[in-house]
Amino acid sequence: MKIKLGLIILISLFVISACTTSRYQHSQDFIPNPVLDPSTLKDAEVKLEPLSSMGNPKKYTVLGKEYNVMSQGAGFKQEGFASWYGMKFHGHATSNGEIYDVYQMTAAHKTLPLPSYVRVTRKDTQQSVIVRVNDRGPFHEGRIIDLSYAAATKLGINKLGTAAVSIEVISAPVKGPEKWVQVTALSNEQAAKSLQKKLQAMQQWPVIITSNAKHSLHKVRIGPVPAGQATEKVIVILQQNQLPTPLVLAAHQL
Repeated sequence: MKIKLGLIILISLFVISACTTSRYQHSQDFIPNPVLDPSTLKDAEVKLEPLSSMGNPKKYTVLGKEYNVMSQGAGFKQEGFASWYGMKFHGHATSNGEIYDVYQMTAAHKTLPLPSYVRVTRKDTQQSVIVRVNDRGPFHEGRIIDLSYAAATKLGINKLGTAAVSIEVISAPVKGPEKWVQVTALSNEQAAKSLQKKLQAMQQWPVIITSNAKHSLHKVRIGPVPAGQATEKVIVILQQNQLPTPLVLAAHQL
């Protein structure tokens, strides 16, 4: 039963996408507060990252269609339509366990490894933006990428809804030794989410929450983080912010 339960939890995380409705408090998507000065929006900062432990199954199925996740995305190019997703999904987990923020330069793609960095270029204006892909979708015919509101605004398609684009991977995840830094395990889910936001603001690596319903615990973890200096730096940051001595794990487990 424990194995089956674990599989169910993992599958539910894998198929998180902009087309899923049952877990959101709003039934329809809606527009965030506008960015008053789009010129202030900066591209995602490209960096080498390990492959996320969640959101990268070999394959998954949505709406009866099976998708095969790419093992590596280097050199990948694609043309089609870009769309964007907004406040219905803001504050909810993406496919790799991070929290979707409409004002960050992120995106969803059906098959690229998570995370990947992609240059998205409008076909008509040649405007481009660099986004970090950390989610799955869009599951609509003809659409190849779902942008955050910020990315759509920088491209000027936030009012259009969709636009013809080309996309090109400029940095894909790297495989290598990695660690997970478990900061704490809390019984209060809201407290865990609050800490997640705090941790995300103070360091660069993804922060996820894994919940154990049987024991009512919500584990707050940073990772994956490359082993070595990167992990040591995270621990120093936690110490500087008077946070508990973390538990460093060699592998991520629910």
